[in-house]
Amino acid sequence: MEPLLTPECRINACDRPANYESLKREFVSEQNINILPNGHLVSRISDYIIYSVEAEAIDKVVAEYGPSTKVGAIVGGQTSCKAPELAAFDKNLPNDVEIISCHSLHGPNVNPKGQPLVLIKHRASDESLRFVENLFASFQSKYVYLSGVMHDRITADTQAVTHAAFLSMGTAWHANNQFPWEVARYVGGIENVKINITLRIYANKWHVYAGLAILNPAAKMQIRQYAQSVTELFKLMLGGHREEFRARVKAAGAAVFKSGTTQHELLLRDEVLDRFSLSKGMSERMPNNHLSLLAIVDCWWKLGIVPYDHMICSTPLFRLWLGVTEYLFRNEDLLNEVLDIAIDDNTFRSDDLEFTFAARAWSECVSFGDFASYRDRFEKIQSYFAPRIPEAVRLGNEMMKTILDKTTTTTYATTGNATSSS
Repeated sequence: MEPLLTPECRINACDRPANYESLKREFVSEQNINILPNGHLVSRISDYIIYSVEAEAIDKVVAEYGPSTKVGAIVGGQTSCKAPELAAFDKNLPNDVEIISCHSLHGPNVNPKGQPLVLIKHRASDESLRFVENLFASFQSKYVYLSGVMHDRITADTQAVTHAAFLSMGTAWHANNQFPWEVARYVGGIENVKINITLRIYANKWHVYAGLAILNPAAKMQIRQYAQSVTELFKLMLGGHREEFRARVKAAGAAVFKSGTTQHELLLRDEVLDRFSLSKGMSERMPNNHLSLLAIVDCWWKLGIVPYDHMICSTPLFRLWLGVTEYLFRNEDLLNEVLDIAIDDNTFRSDDLEFTFAARAWSECVSFGDFASYRDRFEKIQSYFAPRIPEAVRLGNEMMKTILDKTTTTTYATTGNATSSS
């Protein structure tokens, strides 16, 4: 909020009515922030109204406060799934109101400078779009102009499967009663990414991920395919089908990291990430088949997704995950070692089994559209890891800075009718 606090800008804000007094006390020293009791009072006097609510609740909230919108005002929202948000605006807002939605493609504690900020001119004039651009100019973000439909497709491509992978890792560790930083298998740069980003995700609110997964049809399909890829690869490992397993993984890698992307410098190298470790006193690495990484590339291959196509709209988390995946698949010796470990080494089969169960369980939860079950699963695992979450978030922030610094000067191909502007 601070970048918006200019002498010319006054921010009217509210939370749930029950939080009015505490919110008012929190911002009592901020002269340009006007805390009001409810959304009706905010809507009737503001020129640009942003709904920052869960995607599951957006229709109900807009139905209640939308009719109070000031004539000629602009309305937007920050949900990660735009289909229900824009439908709620179309259904509940007066015709004399314009609609320009937004979505900052990064999490909390990430500097917005240079990060993608999606603007969706759903029902508005060019003049109103310029107003919104000027309003957010102090963030120094890179504007990306999309339709709501394209936004949802791209966020599904870049976020849904990534989140599913990390959620499944956390579930598997919980099922095995493991704190992975205490297990020799999870030592090394790639493992540091898995651990710190998993805990970073579980440090957030459950609805941040539930809305994108459950309300976005493309995300549902992709999460289902990820679970299928994990299951099929695990069965090949379990059955010792070396040649079929190797051929499938190699085919996936060739499709995703195809000609035209090989000129990119590796996003991340293992040694760069070695210092971001929660492990204390362990330095010897154990064999690891990296099933979660093999499955993500298999999933992209099966769905025809080329991750570089959406780098202009990618989150720091996605770039980090793509970086370690790219590192594995472009290091021929390491990939061959991983493929042999997957077939020959049974040491951690129980871990892989729990990961497979977890991926399927998250997929089923999303397919059923069960928000209550999603929340229960998420918060149970969140509580399990709670003591180490603050340190993981700190290390995760440092890793994010590393990947951001490394990718700011790299140019990627873009597709999907997205345009951008700094």
